[in-house]
Amino acid sequence: MHIQLNKMKIGIVCYPTFGGSGVLATELGKALAEKGHEIHFITYQQPVRLNGFHANIFYHEVRVPTYPLFDYPPYELALASTMVDVILNHDLDLIHAHYAIPHASAAYTAKQIVKQKTGRSVPVITTLHGTDITLVGRDKTYEPVVTFSINESDAITAVSENLKEETLKHFDIRKNIQVINNFVDLHRYDKKPVAAFRQVIAPHGEKIIVHASNFRKIKRIDDVMEIFKNIHAATPAKLLMVGDGPERPVAEDLARQFGIEADVRFLGKQEQMEEILAVSDIFLLPSEYESFGLAALEAMAASAVVISSDAGGLGEVNIDGVTGYTAAVGDTKTMSEKAIAILQDEEKLKTFKKHALKQAKQFDIANIIPQYEALYRQYCRTGDC
Repeated sequence: MHIQLNKMKIGIVCYPTFGGSGVLATELGKALAEKGHEIHFITYQQPVRLNGFHANIFYHEVRVPTYPLFDYPPYELALASTMVDVILNHDLDLIHAHYAIPHASAAYTAKQIVKQKTGRSVPVITTLHGTDITLVGRDKTYEPVVTFSINESDAITAVSENLKEETLKHFDIRKNIQVINNFVDLHRYDKKPVAAFRQVIAPHGEKIIVHASNFRKIKRIDDVMEIFKNIHAATPAKLLMVGDGPERPVAEDLARQFGIEADVRFLGKQEQMEEILAVSDIFLLPSEYESFGLAALEAMAASAVVISSDAGGLGEVNIDGVTGYTAAVGDTKTMSEKAIAILQDEEKLKTFKKHALKQAKQFDIANIIPQYEALYRQYCRTGDC
């Protein structure tokens, strides 16, 4: 017998940008809203993936007043105040903070204010995504606040086993960390390659290679260009560079130096990644570190083969020799050789694409959302949900 569970009112605090934490938080909220829960996004601008109207989704903009006294506007205080306002006016059941800084610490402050005002302790769940732990959080300027706010959260989740291990290794965490993996909406990526689109990009049947990121040092954009140079020398191919960031000029300069600029396209930031991934053969992700590798998972959901480093949680997503290949960070020689070998063997390419999609299905949103719902219900007000 199916038991209808009561619906929850959930506040989601996240960055509204193209980064993995913002994408996951937004897609999580949309999926929960589809299941009937009331979702309140609290951030400084509308999340990029939050498009279209939904009766169960509300957006609350955090406004930060500017005063000559402040050299740096106090966003965290404005965020905490906005959270208090939303909790009280919409009677939220809980707050889900994505990314430790400043969301978990602001949520702690909001929780204490609400408790003082009403006597109610609003649960705070914090999801750790990666650089909030591996990069920003380890900075001595922020570490005490990060450690405190994580420990003061009612529940902590991490997007991969690797990130859980890194957090426990570098921070004095006194609570259990539950791993709830990143996810992908397979229906969104279930698109047949559009022949006309592929013809425009690769008019002579060239293989299509894709890289997508925020073009920062950690993504090793120079390695992407090096690998593609080697692929290009061995087999006709085109490279689509999706995204933008500080390393883009470096990539453009390398394309010219290598004499491959005619076969490299810089597409900038794209919201409809599924259209691009649908025509791709190989996805390159040679990052210095990935806590999970959401970009790789999205590529696999579109049946693209992933060639990546073995850093962080990538090995949990991209299975070496099955869905693609992994190699040590900086080993562009191995990555190039593996990519070339698979591109030159059509049957092998088809097999790997099939395995990539099969692996992606394990991380389908339909399998992950119930894990978050079960966690929420542990902390909801008794009898309310």
